[in-house]
Amino acid sequence: MPTAVPTETRTAAETGAGGLPVVEAPDKLVPKDARELSKVFFARLAELEEGTPDHQYVRTTLIDMNMSLVSYAAGRFRSHGDEREDIVQVGAIGLIKAIDRFDLTREVQFASFAVPYIVGEIKRHYRDTSWAVHVPRRLQEARVELARAAEELGARLGRSPRVAELAEHMDLTEEEVVEARLASNGYTSMSLDAAIGDDENDDVSLAHFIGEQDHAVELFEDFHTLAPLLERLGERDRRLLHLRFVEELTQSEIGERLGVSQMQVSRLLAGNLARLREGMLAR
Repeated sequence: MPTAVPTETRTAAETGAGGLPVVEAPDKLVPKDARELSKVFFARLAELEEGTPDHQYVRTTLIDMNMSLVSYAAGRFRSHGDEREDIVQVGAIGLIKAIDRFDLTREVQFASFAVPYIVGEIKRHYRDTSWAVHVPRRLQEARVELARAAEELGARLGRSPRVAELAEHMDLTEEEVVEARLASNGYTSMSLDAAIGDDENDDVSLAHFIGEQDHAVELFEDFHTLAPLLERLGERDRRLLHLRFVEELTQSEIGERLGVSQMQVSRLLAGNLARLREGMLAR
């Protein structure tokens, strides 16, 4: 136990906390005092039954006393642009995991044990939530390695490295390097309504530059494929199709025109359409 109890604490044998000091403002402790008191609280935590009021008090105090570790770790991710409060909350989850898994008998400083948990939780948060579209984890990791390799090779070569050079440097195939580059596009996204250009063209958005499917082109291709197939049909079959799909006559009306029964018209139509469909699919 520290030789000098901080002014923010007072002894509390009567509080039911096993004689531990009650820390009035645990988040205000200087790092040295926090380290010393943490040892005492961890020793007591190991003795208490989980779920009891004393256990909850000791665990909560340990969290508050060591939140400075979360603030320190969160500072590493300042460039990501997220709200600091959000990152601190995520890092606090890592701190809680570290407290629940820490063992004094390992003779390891708690700070050394906890920081990797905190940083890992923050990195996991970015990995799972920061990508605009879902990208497999191996490609997310490859994106980071690719950026590092490109920077290193660029400095060495004095130019942007080629795909083959990156593949050799990273011990990957060229296809994997290209795949990692494509995956990088999933990290950020832009709204189709985003304005493009100068102030004079504020009404021009990205959506104006994206093409649409032209069904007329598909129709032209279908007609171009169908024409030679129709020429192979006999004159009666072509007339039958003309009456049905151009003049839009019923099967009964077609039968009267051609002098056959409605059943025969139905059978002839089915046979002709089947041959045309087979020819279209074979192209």
